[in-house]
Amino acid sequence: MELRSTLDITSARVGNLDVHDQPFQYLYFFAAHDYAKNAGTMLLVRPRVLGNWSSDILEKKEPRHYPVEFDGPLKNFDSYEIKLPDGFAVDELPLRVDAEYSFASYHSKSEVKEGALVYTRSLEIKELSVPLNKLDEFKKFYRIIANDERGTAVLKPVAN
Repeated sequence: MELRSTLDITSARVGNLDVHDQPFQYLYFFAAHDYAKNAGTMLLVRPRVLGNWSSDILEKKEPRHYPVEFDGPLKNFDSYEIKLPDGFAVDELPLRVDAEYSFASYHSKSEVKEGALVYTRSLEIKELSVPLNKLDEFKKFYRIIANDERGTAVLKPVAN
């Protein structure tokens, strides 16, 4: 039997509908039951809760003959706040990521703030086309994102 965490959306709304100089926002709040995984006395938590920004577009054996084309410029930002369970503190956090290329950038960081694990990340597509001579950089870029998306925080029990 496979155990899966359950998700309850507690509220949702959109932001900046009438603010034209700020980005549109989706704001939703949820409780994910049994999200942390037991590892002995420790708990393992993936800070990136939802969404995959990585891509396996260049992980094919066949050589690519054309540049990669994007639909348009893009700027995404995610922020997750995970309340630390009672009796636990953060022991290890995933490393900060700063990947900056001419065609795109990706940044993420995990930190502890006011009893919560806070994970933020941003992705910006800056060029609409990635030429063939930059495909190795492009593949590396998406591998960096995929590695970050699998990052895990370790929580340890603390004495009261």
